[in-house]
Amino acid sequence: MTIQLEKTRSIARVVNSIQQLEGGGFMVRRPFPTNSLMQFDPFLLLDELGPINWKPGEAIGAPDHPHRGFETVSYILAGDMQHKDSQGNAGELGPGDVQWMTAGAGVVHSEMPSAEFKRTGGLSHGFQIWVNLPKRDKMMPPRYQDIQATQIPTAQTADGKVTVRVVAGEALGAKAVIDTRIPIMFLHYILEPGAQISQPVATDFNIFAYVFNGAGQFGSQAASSGQMVIFAPDGDEVSFAVPTDATEPLEILLLGGVPIKEPVARYGPFVMNTEAEIYQAIEDYQSGKMGAIKF
Repeated sequence: MTIQLEKTRSIARVVNSIQQLEGGGFMVRRPFPTNSLMQFDPFLLLDELGPINWKPGEAIGAPDHPHRGFETVSYILAGDMQHKDSQGNAGELGPGDVQWMTAGAGVVHSEMPSAEFKRTGGLSHGFQIWVNLPKRDKMMPPRYQDIQATQIPTAQTADGKVTVRVVAGEALGAKAVIDTRIPIMFLHYILEPGAQISQPVATDFNIFAYVFNGAGQFGSQAASSGQMVIFAPDGDEVSFAVPTDATEPLEILLLGGVPIKEPVARYGPFVMNTEAEIYQAIEDYQSGKMGAIKF
């Protein structure tokens, strides 16, 4: 009998995020796409919005804009977001909620703070991740999966020092409720000082961790808030830890997916396989074929 032993992935690279203005003029931290890292197949973008304390009347969002050829994932930690689209869909996301939107053939979308949040102000913090779609799915009908915080499985280690929210994939015996077009792992880990954890991963996944609170040790590499840790494809688990003398928890998004390995042509909110398909997307949007938000 052959016993397969786990092999912990090594660290290929640590990437610093940049600051970038987006939407109606709010600041984000972005590890990619940047000049040093354009994409991380199958992921196209990661933006951290905030944390920012808005004064009454000052909160802003992302007014009407189109998407085609990929998925947008919005994960709210604080504050709220109201969304509307050109197909008549609408909803509101609050703390802990997730929206997994498959733009597919195209949709016009808006993401704005609620009237009440804009009136009162307050803390806003969240993420948007873009996930590429394979050629076979780029022109599929748009769809939404709005998942409330109470629906997202959460698990803890026996000592209570590690907590994970399972948005996609599996961790600590908990399995996600979201359906993804390609195999995806999306885990929100919180490690208290002195904690460590090893997460099993598929050997064919590209995997990274984005640190957004505290600092931790990833193999031989240390990383802190605003840094992205890229794991090499050389093992079937990833591990990370927090020093016992740390003054705050480590919080990371651990993301992974099977690389699509197809040509990527991108222009703003459109991600296709060829430039001709990008031109067609622009034409379709400008001619109104993606619709408009009229409510």
